[in-house]
Amino acid sequence: MLKPSIKLLKLSMLAFACSASSGVIAADMQYKDQQNLHDIAASVSAERIGSDIQTLVDFGTRHTLSETKSDTRGIGAARRWIKAEFEKISAQCGGCLEIIEVSDTISGEKRIPDPVEVVNIVAIQRGSTEPNRMVMMSGDIDSRVSDVMDFTSDSPGANDNASGVAGVIEAARVLSKYKFNGSVVYAALSGEEQGLFGGKILTAHAQKNNWQVHGVLNNDMIGNITGINGVTDNTTARIFSEGTRVVETKAQARTRRFTGGEVDSASRNLARYIDTVADRYIPNLDTMLVYRLDRFARGGHHRPFNDAGFAAVRIMETNEHYDRQHQDLRTENGITYGDTIDGVDFDYAAKLTSLNAVTMASMAWAPAPPKDVKITGAVKASTSFSWQKSNDDTIAGYKIYWRYTSEPQWQFSKYVGNVADFTLENVVIDNYYFGISSVSHDGFESPVVFPGDVGSFDHNIK
Repeated sequence: MLKPSIKLLKLSMLAFACSASSGVIAADMQYKDQQNLHDIAASVSAERIGSDIQTLVDFGTRHTLSETKSDTRGIGAARRWIKAEFEKISAQCGGCLEIIEVSDTISGEKRIPDPVEVVNIVAIQRGSTEPNRMVMMSGDIDSRVSDVMDFTSDSPGANDNASGVAGVIEAARVLSKYKFNGSVVYAALSGEEQGLFGGKILTAHAQKNNWQVHGVLNNDMIGNITGINGVTDNTTARIFSEGTRVVETKAQARTRRFTGGEVDSASRNLARYIDTVADRYIPNLDTMLVYRLDRFARGGHHRPFNDAGFAAVRIMETNEHYDRQHQDLRTENGITYGDTIDGVDFDYAAKLTSLNAVTMASMAWAPAPPKDVKITGAVKASTSFSWQKSNDDTIAGYKIYWRYTSEPQWQFSKYVGNVADFTLENVVIDNYYFGISSVSHDGFESPVVFPGDVGSFDHNIK
């Protein structure tokens, strides 16, 4: 085993060698693009987010089974207001948003026994060169109290999840001022508390329409900074991501057993990408990569997308307060229960909304992740890669990443130009995990793709 000082020197030398590689993006272009992303982060308004949360709370309840005819109460009024907000935003950008309702009638389920139309409100900002390549931000419209079937009692759902929906609307306001190569999708989903039905419906719609969804950023509770554990913290957030795909075949699992990749699914490398965005562009925010589909034995609306093989993660606060989740409004033994707006920190919700907006902008400006990435190097001194060279003229080239297998984030990288294969000399395949990203002429990068089926961003990989 290397002594710490020797190992540190070895790491430093390797990092220096990587940084000295040819084909570095021009400094002025890199600064310009970084500034665009900083501008997007700074444009998110905590005041507007707070106002939107208040409006959603004022609908009384947004339970999936609640009133749909009233203009002032129930989920019907809430989703019509959300649609109207998207329409206002679209009008200000010259009709840049395609606003659709994606719905289905659900019945015969434990939490939806009688027929109910579950309606998602979705706004699509089409990309100029790859309109079918998409990155999506989602939040949940519906709310609940202690009894999941109680659809008449007041259920403010201020943090869970008016905060997420308000973030989606605000991201649309900010990003609609820009034009992107790929498409950005803003989704307000219904039916989450009754069984993730809105996500299932939108996932089916995406599959039917052959959407190339390269990332779903599900925002579920992004406004609370004081946890049940007594910790108050507005500087951290969690990103939950699954490991291997649930749709993995036996043949793929066998390959993975011998080549690795248990912590390098597309979802997990999407999470690493978001973590990198936080470090570079979101002041005073440290994101925690949680290697789990969701919180222990719990679920969220990214799961239906994961179930279909899409890259999807959950973004949320670090310290939850369970007295403010799924609770009847009441005070018992001096403890106040209920998800009311006084438990939401608008500045924090804005910070996490900025994280989403910058991530989506970066991905939509960047080229698509590389396809058909392959790796070889068994019993050799060097590691070789190949991938499908894209005909996308926005691509300047590709970058190889690698890290020690025990490390959570990519440590080393080498820009290799616009080629379809490359060999890292004297870098032994056994000691590292590797990946490839696409790089645009302006310096935007795609998420890193781990070689083989395990890391592909193509959800249809078989």
